[in-house]
Amino acid sequence: MHISFIKPSMGDLRSSDAMTPLAFGYLSAMTPPDVERVLYDERLEEIPLDEPTDLVAMTVETYTARRAYQLADAFRARGVPVVMGGYHPTFVPDEAARHADALVLGDAEGVWPRVVEDARRRRLAPRYGQAAPPPLAGITPDRSIFQGKGYAPVRLVQYGRGCKWACDFCSIHAFYGRNLRQRPVREVVEEIEALDGKLVFLVDDNIFADEARAEELFEALVPLGIRWTCQTSIDVAWKPGMVDLMRRSGCISVLIGFETLDPANLKQMRKAWNAKAQGYEGAIERLKDAGLMIYGTFVHGYDRDTPDSFERNLEFAVRNKFFLANFNPLTPTPATSLYERLRREGRLIRDPWWLDPSYRYGHATFHPRGMTATELEEGCYRARTRFNTLSSIARRAFDRRTNLSSLYNLGVFLAVNLISRTEIHRKQDAPLGARPPSTQPGRTPVPAEGLP
Repeated sequence: MHISFIKPSMGDLRSSDAMTPLAFGYLSAMTPPDVERVLYDERLEEIPLDEPTDLVAMTVETYTARRAYQLADAFRARGVPVVMGGYHPTFVPDEAARHADALVLGDAEGVWPRVVEDARRRRLAPRYGQAAPPPLAGITPDRSIFQGKGYAPVRLVQYGRGCKWACDFCSIHAFYGRNLRQRPVREVVEEIEALDGKLVFLVDDNIFADEARAEELFEALVPLGIRWTCQTSIDVAWKPGMVDLMRRSGCISVLIGFETLDPANLKQMRKAWNAKAQGYEGAIERLKDAGLMIYGTFVHGYDRDTPDSFERNLEFAVRNKFFLANFNPLTPTPATSLYERLRREGRLIRDPWWLDPSYRYGHATFHPRGMTATELEEGCYRARTRFNTLSSIARRAFDRRTNLSSLYNLGVFLAVNLISRTEIHRKQDAPLGARPPSTQPGRTPVPAEGLP
């Protein structure tokens, strides 16, 4: 038996900053050893639609859904069964089922071996799921399927899943609810020790979801002498000693969702806790005093936002010499409370926007209250562009506590900023899904049955 793991791109795009799709490493590790398996990542390469295979397995995100459906339709037209999993099929199973023979709803651990066995017997069930989230112990990703591909030189490792917060725009909370799970620290340490010494990205949606478990992990990382980065909620900065422990364990940067400088917006998105304690400035100083570079993200389009909000957030990010920053248009994704609210209020421009052939990446998907939809998309793109100018990069580099604290940090800062400078322009206005075959000479036609 042969399984093809497929990672769709958003559309006709290749990426210079693609990271390893860790989910497929876990699926490969759970696949019986007598089954042949190969990974194709459309962010890096063409998908060979005519290559013989017995099963196609895709992980699908909302932004890649339209392209995933096109690819799935092409494989199924050739008689190849397709199984889909991930956030998007879990949130909209009836939609995804029109393009797949089987769906995995929720986490794949606990059900994937049954999917493989059913595929081997040609008896795939329409849907696979489980009553309770499975434990995360005992499974280490198989990284051999990533070999020979041009992924970014950073090693992805997962410790836990879920987040303690319930922000209204967040797919993580919609997927996991309040359920928090971590792998045994010993297994995470052994996995990291087996890596080849590159920068490690702990990919948890919030590494600080469970304070006690986070501290246990950080203590265990101290003897390893590695460098690592993570995503965390800002409240990590309010815990005495925790940030210093992160520094001692090798952390060099953190991604934090600041989202907005407006307290009313924070309250509306159910993230008012974000600005408690010493507020943003106090948290930033604590992180910088520990030498941690900061990747700040902002979302625009909540009810108190106006065209002036972009400039305020941009100035804040540059003044604080953030390592990186992103300025995103608020985008309602299925199953989130934000999506349901905007739908009830009749403010969605496209529904579903992820299947609309007229939608372009970076464009507004709803009507904001304090500006026009065009002002929302143009303001975000303008802020991204200005943050990534050469003069901004140079100004932000000169922070001796963080970005310029070592040659290593400076090298990472420059490399990532120069890549970001290119990527923001390449992705902006890109359509989701493939263009019609007539506009792509030499490519295998990809049907899009059932798509608008």
